[in-house]
Amino acid sequence: MLWSLLKIILFILIVVGLTLGVTALFEMDNLGTLIILGTEYIITPVKAVIGALVLLLAVWVLFKIVGLLVATLRFLNGDETAVSRYFDRRSERKGFEALSEGMMALAAGEGRLAIRKADRAGKYLNRPELTNLVKAQGAEMVGDKALATETFKELVQDDRTRFVGVRGLMKQKLDEGDTDTALKLGEKALALRPKNAEVQTTLISLQSRHEDWQGARGTLAQALKSGNVPRDLHRRRDAVLALAHAREAMADGQVTTATRDVAEASRLAPGLVPASVMSARLATEAGNKRHAVKTIRKAWDQAPHPDLAAAFADIEPDETPALRLRRFRPLLAKHKGHPEVKMLEAELQIAAEDFPAARTALGDLSESAPTARSLTLMAAIERGEGAEDRVVRGWLARAVTASRGNQWVCGNCGHVHEDWRPVCANCESFDTLDWSEVRQSEAALAGPTQMLPLIVGALEEQRPEPAEAELVEEAVETVEESDLDDTVEDAAGDAEVTAETRN
Repeated sequence: MLWSLLKIILFILIVVGLTLGVTALFEMDNLGTLIILGTEYIITPVKAVIGALVLLLAVWVLFKIVGLLVATLRFLNGDETAVSRYFDRRSERKGFEALSEGMMALAAGEGRLAIRKADRAGKYLNRPELTNLVKAQGAEMVGDKALATETFKELVQDDRTRFVGVRGLMKQKLDEGDTDTALKLGEKALALRPKNAEVQTTLISLQSRHEDWQGARGTLAQALKSGNVPRDLHRRRDAVLALAHAREAMADGQVTTATRDVAEASRLAPGLVPASVMSARLATEAGNKRHAVKTIRKAWDQAPHPDLAAAFADIEPDETPALRLRRFRPLLAKHKGHPEVKMLEAELQIAAEDFPAARTALGDLSESAPTARSLTLMAAIERGEGAEDRVVRGWLARAVTASRGNQWVCGNCGHVHEDWRPVCANCESFDTLDWSEVRQSEAALAGPTQMLPLIVGALEEQRPEPAEAELVEEAVETVEESDLDDTVEDAAGDAEVTAETRN
């Protein structure tokens, strides 16, 4: 309201000023007399103003004529578009203004406005490589896939914008889930721009999904050469691809190729547990136990892992529990206090039937960081020391609801995998699996956990309510149905180091 009032007042002031100025001009005396060829001209103020305006117009026309003459001379000198450019300057100005407005609309997230401005710019400019870029991005922004596809195809026809068109079509195919076509477009885009980091990353992911491990390694090497991948990350991913190719070769019966590739993977990334495990197992099968031991120890120095312990145990499958415990001493001496080392030593002591030593090795792990594995070990220790069945059942009941411990988890989507794999089974991301713990919901465990004291008899003087008694009975039945004796005996097996071998 205030701004409108100010505009009205400003308009009135301008009108009044012009009126006063014109009145003053008419009231002024003559400015002088001009004599041209014997003719006398009286110069009034009004005539002076009109003459100045005419002079300015004449100068503007003169500049236009000179510009046209210059363009004509350039045309006669061989510049075929000189004259057409002269007449198109006004259109070009309007076109570039519309194009800049379209780019601003893209930056502001106004896709529809960007498309309209691009169409307007296209009418004035003969520059489809510019206007189509804005139109395609605007169409993607508003979700008009048909228009975006059509525009990208037009961009492909021009050498200057072919890469942009191919890249846009590749992204569309990825969104649609057509990875076969996206892979072909990615290869074409990489051929057009071999050093483009985005295309390299996308192509490696697509090649991995299609299990083209050798092709992915080639693309990864190209990314390293272009400086788009750090050397340490290149070593890690190259090791993952070499391991994947080794697994494929092993499945096809190509033992020599598998041995070579997995050895290279283990060398490139000693911390890649699946590579070290596979390399050690192949070396064991080939009778090269020394190499297997060296491989496991090198990987164990990076971080302890149950699969490494299982592979180390398989090097001497027929040894006694006492000999196995002695052979594992160098591994147990590393990473003292690590939960995996504690549980491994406890398992070895249980196998040797030294249950007090197993309890000492396990320490307070079952309380400070309880997992299904540590709680099952406590059940085995209690059974080995002759504890009552209700105590053993109490530990096993807690194990049912406890965390599963570390597992292969995708860092991108959180999907849990039974075994390691180079590509996530859920989101198909490449090299995103980490050995980490998946926390269970506290709300999901609150009810069963509250009933555990009743199971072990710690609160015998407090009788549970009928609803609680039903929960207790169900928990005990669950433990009994799982065959208590078999569970404890499995945990204390004389030849197994881990509860489950992850191949």
